[in-house]
Amino acid sequence: MRIAIGADHAGFLLKEHLKGTLERLGHAVADHGTTSEESTDYPPICFAVARAVVEGRADRGIVVGGSGQGEQMAANKIAGARAALCHDLLTARLSRQHNDANVLSMGGRIVAFGLADEIVALWLETPFDGGRHQRRIDQITAAERRN
Repeated sequence: MRIAIGADHAGFLLKEHLKGTLERLGHAVADHGTTSEESTDYPPICFAVARAVVEGRADRGIVVGGSGQGEQMAANKIAGARAALCHDLLTARLSRQHNDANVLSMGGRIVAFGLADEIVALWLETPFDGGRHQRRIDQITAAERRN
């Protein structure tokens, strides 16, 4: 898969770690920043990751911040992005099965590297269930179009 990834200063170390994990898993990684732990604003980075996914330049996206909350909110401002904040395996699996999440958000100050690796691997390998869940995704998409 092609994975777009980005982080602010608080998520930088986890982002750098995950780049290595993703490459070891055989994925192509496009890094949208940041490049250090120097303070930076996360919205432009998250917008870039979400746009890469929505525009088809990436299959999935990952955004990382201190808590992941703001990053999820920012990514979800891009129509077609379905960013899910996941700090455990259950939410990672359900975000894919039920919500067809295409952007994963995590908190570098919350999730340890080992658990983050597990979350990412599970999130990438879990398929969308479709069925009744597709109807709900379609409702979200319709609302985006109206707005």
